[in-house]
Amino acid sequence: MTVMDDWVTAACAELGLDPDQVPVPVVLDLARDVAHQVLRPGAPVSAYLLGLAVGRGADPAATAGRLSALAGTWPVELGDQPPA
Repeated sequence: MTVMDDWVTAACAELGLDPDQVPVPVVLDLARDVAHQVLRPGAPVSAYLLGLAVGRGADPAATAGRLSALAGTWPVELGDQPPA
């Protein structure tokens, strides 16, 4: 097991979740796409939004794909600006 596996297992135990239901690569890919194509602080917020959508019944991979696609179309001039 990796440190990530250990962390996910422990965090899931703390929250009463099944670690087998956590699509770690999907979440990491989404975070990477948002961090690199929009702005870094958007990565954890996007992961949280993904979690909210999945909690409401959305498919994790499809929803992450939609958000990654959105990040891929994000205008460069809007990305990576410091918060107001």
